[in-house]
Amino acid sequence: MGSPIKIIFNPCENKENKYIAILVNGLEKHGFEVNRLDDFLSSTSHYKSIRLLHLNWFENLDDSSVKSMWTSYFRKLIVLAAIKLGNKKLVWTMHNRLSHEKKSGKLSRALTKKLVAQADAIVIHSAISKNILRSQFPNLKSKIVHIPHPDFIDVYGQMIPERSEKRPSKLKLLFIGAIKPYKNIELLIQIAGRFSEEIHLTIAGNPNSEAYRTELEKLAQGANNITLELKFIPDSELPTYIHQSDVLILPYSQESSLNSGTVILGFSYGRTVICPRIGTIDDLDGGEDVFDYSYENESEHLAALEKQIQSAINLHLEDSNSLTEKGHRMRDLVLEKNNKQVVTDKLIELYQSFLD
Repeated sequence: MGSPIKIIFNPCENKENKYIAILVNGLEKHGFEVNRLDDFLSSTSHYKSIRLLHLNWFENLDDSSVKSMWTSYFRKLIVLAAIKLGNKKLVWTMHNRLSHEKKSGKLSRALTKKLVAQADAIVIHSAISKNILRSQFPNLKSKIVHIPHPDFIDVYGQMIPERSEKRPSKLKLLFIGAIKPYKNIELLIQIAGRFSEEIHLTIAGNPNSEAYRTELEKLAQGANNITLELKFIPDSELPTYIHQSDVLILPYSQESSLNSGTVILGFSYGRTVICPRIGTIDDLDGGEDVFDYSYENESEHLAALEKQIQSAINLHLEDSNSLTEKGHRMRDLVLEKNNKQVVTDKLIELYQSFLD
């Protein structure tokens, strides 16, 4: 490529998610010089050298206080104005239907509207995102580009080989990931009580606040079939956690959730999932190899989740290896449909269409 093309990929690192590392490493191997958004306006010469900015989760605001929320909003408006003034190319990835942060919802939607209007390309990770965007922004022109979420195969270490022995009769369910209210952890704890003899539920991840940690500990108190590991799970331990489970259970909010890296993570390490039919599930179309469901309200969610847990229990009792076989077929599917090399190549192709 000759001299490196300077771009900004934001965020350019994320300790909780290898999604960023996969894409940034792929871009750097191809010869792009990836810079931080924080340095965008550090000097006139640096500002002029940046040719393209790719923003992820840019519509999310710091809602820890009213002041920080408005400060975050205005800082992002300044960034967008600087991008426009400098005639930089702008790519935005749509990760969610809505911001998960309830307090900043209106400002977040206003920021999303500006992003959609200004972006040269909008990257989506699931086909349904196109319909959502066009329903929200009827005048949106054809700048939507579908690039799948990259797989996580071997990214957190090798998959642990399966043993052929019969698994324990109790179904082992795992929720893993950042512990946030929109992920319906309370619902999981509630439903685990209905299957005290049939399942063991492990909830592993770091809560977003000490208050939320305390709330979950109180809810789970006295439940002998729930293990709470409310802490940051190191990357190196993820394959072990997944291997020790039969199924990942991820009862996300259909109102805001659209794509899920944790779903891709589970499949990448040979485990199927119990999860609402969000965009990630829809695109992979794993059929009976996935325990997906839909719901309209909280009571429907509880009933649908209970039904899929029971289905998983029944299969586990009939043949303790059947769930593992489903997970391995889903691993093959993400390797085909979400191949990280193909995903990176498509992103580079998009950038080059603007920069050549």
